[in-house]
Amino acid sequence: MNTSTTQKTATVLGTLALALSLAACGADGGGGSAGGESSASASASMSASASASMSASPSASASRTEGMEQGASGGMLMPASTGDPFADARTAAAHMPKTAEAMATGLATAADVEGDPASDAATLRATLTSQLQEHVYLAGMTVATAYATDLESPETELASAALDENSQELASTIEAASDAETSEAFLKLWREHIGYFVDYAAAAKGGDEAGKEQAMADLEGYTQEAGAFFEELTAGELPAEAVAESLRGHVDTLTVAIDGFAAGDPAAYEDLRMAAHHVGEAAGTISGGVVTATGMEGDPMDDAATLRAQLTYDLQEHVYLAGIAVFTAYTAEGGTDSEAFTAAAGTLDANSEALAEKIGSLAGEEQGTAFLELWREHIGFFVDYAEARATGDSEAAEQALMDLDGYRPQAGEFFDEISGGELPAADIAEGLGMHVETLAGAIDSMAESLTK
Repeated sequence: MNTSTTQKTATVLGTLALALSLAACGADGGGGSAGGESSASASASMSASASASMSASPSASASRTEGMEQGASGGMLMPASTGDPFADARTAAAHMPKTAEAMATGLATAADVEGDPASDAATLRATLTSQLQEHVYLAGMTVATAYATDLESPETELASAALDENSQELASTIEAASDAETSEAFLKLWREHIGYFVDYAAAAKGGDEAGKEQAMADLEGYTQEAGAFFEELTAGELPAEAVAESLRGHVDTLTVAIDGFAAGDPAAYEDLRMAAHHVGEAAGTISGGVVTATGMEGDPMDDAATLRAQLTYDLQEHVYLAGIAVFTAYTAEGGTDSEAFTAAAGTLDANSEALAEKIGSLAGEEQGTAFLELWREHIGFFVDYAEARATGDSEAAEQALMDLDGYRPQAGEFFDEISGGELPAADIAEGLGMHVETLAGAIDSMAESLTK
């Protein structure tokens, strides 16, 4: 391998490793590049909308900062928790879009990927990908919480509040991108369709077939209204019937997952993942129509924009699938020995294999296998921590944190080696300290709320 190729490979691997080490760790900064005056304003608004989900609440920020000062800086790792598991899950997931942007920018440069991953259009597609995917996972978590507790339980209210925050941010993104006052109209429509999904979930759990049919009829009406909304918004670039057809796919895939959760079918976890995949594809279609209608700078479908959207999707999915696996361990009968947990963990592991495949494609199959072993090991330590928190075993919880602390230098050395020193081991280890504190804090919130 010549020097140029070696340097390029090191850069690619370094960027990938950095993204993985910073996942859920808090990379700040704005997104999008300035195009014309109108598109620059839209980009700023979209970045503000995307950034809103990164702060959850003042208490979350303060708790996280305190923990990082004591832990990631070299002292004892301190989990950061607000007590609200759904807000904490959103805080962890909200770091992924910025991580994906940095990763896509580095990969596009190193691998000569065509296009601009930081264009306004690329930012719109990545933001819609993140928010629409989050909608599906939060909807699934809300339904699962209602089934595990009660439709009117405090825990379900917390999950619903997190879902509604996502809805508000999505409405703001649509308004900013279209340069029109559409937020209120879109939010009304979007909230209505969530209500119909709630009706469907209640009917599915109660075996009310007539109720399910009515909810489906209401959702079909919604697809027509939403289709007309987007056709008008994009001056015909997104035909009403094409939008409605895409939304029917959203309805069909998510109701299949809801039926699975209602029946206690372990396949529901993979069904939910498929529902999330569907809206990820829809994000590209919607952004394409909006960009064409508004003349926004950039191409949302160029190779670099596509890379950024895909990385946004994969990295954010990792966070939500991890959260769902812990949630299942806390709510399923039998805990981590249950069939439900096995299925949830299997879905999470599919995401881990996808990440390892990416590393293997760049550094060789052997390195991909080594990464997967390390990655699975640290997930196992988080499971140990979750079990210890559920049972009140402080000694086991401390041991799990120590194991996670020990994982950090191992991972640091791994990335240092495969990046040819581009990523110093100490820097990776420090970044992973923040990851441990954030995710452990979310687990603490779940334990507090779901294992009373």
